[in-house]
Amino acid sequence: WIFFTCIGVLYTMIYANKIKKDPLKSISYESDKYYRENFSNSDIKNEKFKIGHALVLLTIAFGIAWIVWGVDTSGYYIPEIAGVFFTMGIVSGIIAVIFKLNNMSINDIAISFRKGAEDLVGAALIVGLSQGILLVLGGQSPFENTVLNTILNSVSSILFGLPSMVCAWFMYIFQSIFNFFIVSGSGQAALTMPLMSPLASMIGVSKQVSVLTFQLGDGFTNLIVPTCGSLIAVLGVARLDWKRWAKFQFKFQSILFITSIIVISIAVIIGY
Repeated sequence: WIFFTCIGVLYTMIYANKIKKDPLKSISYESDKYYRENFSNSDIKNEKFKIGHALVLLTIAFGIAWIVWGVDTSGYYIPEIAGVFFTMGIVSGIIAVIFKLNNMSINDIAISFRKGAEDLVGAALIVGLSQGILLVLGGQSPFENTVLNTILNSVSSILFGLPSMVCAWFMYIFQSIFNFFIVSGSGQAALTMPLMSPLASMIGVSKQVSVLTFQLGDGFTNLIVPTCGSLIAVLGVARLDWKRWAKFQFKFQSILFITSIIVISIAVIIGY
C-alpha cells in the first residue's frame, strides 16, 4: 500500500508541477472553462465566518461520523449513505436560511439541490447503463449458468499447467480485464476467488498471491474502465470526456501494470 501510494503521489506531484508552469497543458483546461466562468473573481466576496458557517461544518462532521458508525456497526451501504448525505444537505440548508448565509431562502434550498442534481443526472444515467453490461452477461451470482461464469471456467482451464510465475501474471491480467465487467470488489471476489484460490493451489501459487493478483487487478483499473460508476460520476461532474481521460490515464496505468508485475513476481519468488 505504501509503495503504490507513493507512486501515485509522486506521479500526481510531477503532473501538478507541470500544470502549474503551464495551465494550458491540463487535461481539463477546456472543460474547466465552465467553472472558471461561473466562479470568476468578480463573484468572490469577503465573508465573515459566522455561527451559521460553524454549524454547517459541524453538520458535515457529524454526518461523516454517522456514516462511519453506520458502515462499521449497522451495515450501511449506498442507500443508507445517500440518505445521510441528503439529510446533511437539508439540515445545512435550514441552517443557512435561519442564519441568512448568503441571503439564502427556503426556495434557494430547492434551487441549490436542482443545480447540484443537474451536474450528476448525466453521470447517474451512464452508471445505470454500465451496470446493464453485468445484467446482459447474466449477473454476478457464482451459482448460476452465466456468460461470466463460463469465461471464468475457460480461463481456469487455460491457466492449468503453466509455470507458477507465468500463471500469477495471467491471473493478474485476467483480474484486471474482468474488472471491466464487475467493478464491485466484493462482487468480483465472489465470482473469481472460488475458482482462482483452488487453481492457485494446483499450480503451485500460494493463495495469498492469488489474493494479491485480485487486489491489484481490481483496484488500479478502476481509474480507467468506463464501467466504474465512481469514475464516470467524477468525470461527469468535471465535464471531462472519458476518451480524453483514458488517453491521459494510459501512461499511469502502464506504470502501475509494470510495477504490479514486478511485485507479483517477487511475491512468487519469496513464497508470499
